[in-house]
Amino acid sequence: MLLDIGFLDDATRPAPIRLEGLTEAQRAPGLHLKEVHDHLRDNMKTLAVLIDRAASGEIGAKAATDEAASLAMVANYRRFGNLCGQHCNIVNVHHSIEDEAIFPAIAAQGAVFKAIADRLRAEHVVVHELLVRLIDRLGELAADPGPSRFADTLEIYRALERVLLSHLGYEEEAIGDALGYFELF
Repeated sequence: MLLDIGFLDDATRPAPIRLEGLTEAQRAPGLHLKEVHDHLRDNMKTLAVLIDRAASGEIGAKAATDEAASLAMVANYRRFGNLCGQHCNIVNVHHSIEDEAIFPAIAAQGAVFKAIADRLRAEHVVVHELLVRLIDRLGELAADPGPSRFADTLEIYRALERVLLSHLGYEEEAIGDALGYFELF
């Protein structure tokens, strides 16, 4: 199902530039970026635990739904839509802001930063495709639950988890300090 997605090899990422002697104020934007990313990571962990428990048969669909419903973030997201849909939307909005505002500013700082920004944009394309596929599969699973649909949905979720978590870490390392150093954020 995922063979047509061009997964990005971590080894081909441009090496981050180490910026030395940053002040606390210059490090603050990178730390803020990490905090935003930590929220995305926490959502992925919560979803992964529920998926693992459901896949192992530890809990059934009703118990998983009830447990998910008791999470504070779910209560908040329910006001605006479902958990996964909201998570996918948050990631999409976050990436859109980066693509339109942050990456062009980073790219303007020189050839190495342009290569990093281009790579991060390419990774956003892969993340977006996985998000779209996950939303589609979740809709199909909800409409017609079964082991095959669950396996397809889980495969896409695991790919998204691997790609997104790797992307977030690389982005923090590659541009976190640069945001404050160049006063871009």
